[in-house]
Amino acid sequence: DINGGGGGGQGEQEGGDHENGGGGNGETEVENQERGEGQGETEVENKKVGGSQGTVANHKLRRSRIYIPGNKPRMILKACQFGADTIILDLEDSVPPEEKDSARYLVAASLENLGFGSSERMVRINPLDVGGIRDLEAVLPFGPDAIVLPKCESPDPIHQIEKLIQINTNRSSVEILPLIETAKGVINAYEIATSSPRVTALTFGGEDFTRDIGAERTSAGDELFLARSMIVLGAKAAGIQALDTVYANVKDLDGLRQNTRRIRAMGFDGKGAIHPNQIPVIHEVFTPTEEEIQKAVDIVYAAKEAVARGEGIAVIGGKMIDVPVIRRAERVIETARMSGLIVPDASSQGKS
Repeated sequence: DINGGGGGGQGEQEGGDHENGGGGNGETEVENQERGEGQGETEVENKKVGGSQGTVANHKLRRSRIYIPGNKPRMILKACQFGADTIILDLEDSVPPEEKDSARYLVAASLENLGFGSSERMVRINPLDVGGIRDLEAVLPFGPDAIVLPKCESPDPIHQIEKLIQINTNRSSVEILPLIETAKGVINAYEIATSSPRVTALTFGGEDFTRDIGAERTSAGDELFLARSMIVLGAKAAGIQALDTVYANVKDLDGLRQNTRRIRAMGFDGKGAIHPNQIPVIHEVFTPTEEEIQKAVDIVYAAKEAVARGEGIAVIGGKMIDVPVIRRAERVIETARMSGLIVPDASSQGKS
């Protein structure tokens, strides 16, 4: 168990340490690997085009993200084996106050010297007024792919982080992922999402949110429905991704599967994990099926054929295909390719 706790909790209910990286017992060390490709400077991916009216320019695969306590060296070494799309090295709640300084050095050294495979490397800092600035000064010179900002309620700390990124790193591609965990943050979701081109996803923290509003966490998760909906709407209106909170019961994989299906249907692009065993289930739900891929290919091909014929509307099975349907099909195809799946060529099969 990556968190050393076994898998208590009911259904979707989260313990505070679950969303925040958990504790952790000893792990077998894996060989240090030097980070290979991906260190070069690039423009911020998933950048919004055209301000608040933008759309996602580059679809990044963020089906899963797993929190790794920044004070646990052996767990950090093993993180690359988990297969998560995103690894979050945590400096916030999973690290006790007396270990914050040493954790900063450990995370910085890990970013500089370790290989994390194809996983995106993020660091969750502390709030800026309680050590977050020191976190940024320690880790930014070593090029994390993104900074996760906890308890974000407004654009103000995002603008501060932008300035610190410019001062402390030469990489232009460092992104910012606000973690929304309070009622105020939910209300301001769209304002947060459009505050900077570096903001490429909104992330939801369900446990702190229910604590903030005084609600009881339940396995059904009804108390999270409105907040989830507002985060999805705010993110999608801004043209960025929406990433859901974690599922606490690590032994209930069927419950995780059902929950992940529900939040995917709501419009989320990924979900947090607190144990490596949860990652394959999350990937299963967020990876398109063969049927979904074929349907998407047929839609895109029909749209191209309609344009070639000089027709403004494409039709499949007697149903008109509008632009949102085409865009969704394109995202399905892109997700499939990024997941390593083979996407058939409809034109070679005579599809129409």
